[in-house]
Amino acid sequence: MSATSTAVVQRDRYLADLLNQATLAAEGSSLSLASLRATARALVQERTFPSNRDEEWRFTDLSSMLAVPFQAAPTMDGATLAQATDLLQTLTLGEASGRVVFVNGTYAQDLSTLPPAVQVLSQTGTLPDELGQIQGGNEVFTALNTAGFTDAAIVRIGKNSVLEQPLQLIYLTMGHQLLVQPRCLVIAESGSAATLVEEFHGVGASFTNSVSEIWVHDNAEITHLRLQQESTEAVHIGKTAISQARDSRYRNTTLNFGASISRHNIEVYQTGTQTETTLNGLTAIGDKQLADTHSLVALNHPHGVANQLQKNIMDDRSHGVFNGKVYVPQQAQLTNASQLNRNLLLSPKSRVDTKPELDIVADDVKCAHGATVSQLAPDELFYLQSRGINRDQAQRLLIYAFAMEMIEPLSVASLRERMTQYIQQWTV
Repeated sequence: MSATSTAVVQRDRYLADLLNQATLAAEGSSLSLASLRATARALVQERTFPSNRDEEWRFTDLSSMLAVPFQAAPTMDGATLAQATDLLQTLTLGEASGRVVFVNGTYAQDLSTLPPAVQVLSQTGTLPDELGQIQGGNEVFTALNTAGFTDAAIVRIGKNSVLEQPLQLIYLTMGHQLLVQPRCLVIAESGSAATLVEEFHGVGASFTNSVSEIWVHDNAEITHLRLQQESTEAVHIGKTAISQARDSRYRNTTLNFGASISRHNIEVYQTGTQTETTLNGLTAIGDKQLADTHSLVALNHPHGVANQLQKNIMDDRSHGVFNGKVYVPQQAQLTNASQLNRNLLLSPKSRVDTKPELDIVADDVKCAHGATVSQLAPDELFYLQSRGINRDQAQRLLIYAFAMEMIEPLSVASLRERMTQYIQQWTV
């Protein structure tokens, strides 16, 4: 057998092992999802574990995962609960209407204060029709999550309801070599508005495979703040899938700092006219971390507006990846879309692969994209030094300014303050 064939067999076996662990976790869950899970298992079995030979994974090497036998998370014990309680002390948002906490994928009632708009799937016993129905569910890690998630947060904002306070969802991964699969479903009914803060934290070298589905109905508005700050030994793969109906508005800011390997797939599917989509992101990594942002905006109707700005800061031997796609078919006339990826390399050994893409068939549109890769500008350093600031301080000031363009607009003040402090410490 050739080396290539041996590698394929190894990846197939590894994916089968992950599916077995996901199935084991699902068997211990109280959720009744037999049909949905059976379809997802069949999808996983048809696929193979991604490699650099796959175009979508060309720059993101997952081969180091093959040596780690991730296992389904055990039932939460007292020690895990105490550890999670300590971690949560630094994560409270004073403005939040409530806090929903999941530990190793399972709802932690003792650590949560459930706001009225949020339900937990294992406690409701009612399966929402929208669960697992947004496009993109055929992707291998999304299907793996569907096959084995143990619980889910269900956020439903009623028709014409406006939630003045943000909703906070916290997913904690606590342990070593665990397979943890958080799940979230958000349904913003017509005319509603809300701010959702979704945070991922943890300790230990585990694998978090998350899926969030967000339905934004006619004239609804969702502001979505997503923070990934897990252990730098962990692997984090996340999917955020959004369905936008007529006149809806979706604003996302993703902050990505943790994990040894991380990837966020954010996919927006337009289902009506005159939608507004804003995707902002900041990645700041060092050491040998790898962080990958893959985005897709599918504009299928006229008068859509989409703006994306992704900023990456890479230090040491870290590796950043950006692949952004905007699709504008013939029927999506009068679309206005822009996409920009800005990258700052702080070390000669850091690297970035950037690939912004526009696929345009419509002929009456305004679309632009671009990417920049640079180091700290010598003339900017010189200017600051000429004003009496030493070189180290000048470098930190420029890095801070580059990052704060994404932090300052955060609508939740306590999260903005926490992230400002993190960036200040990160630049030291």
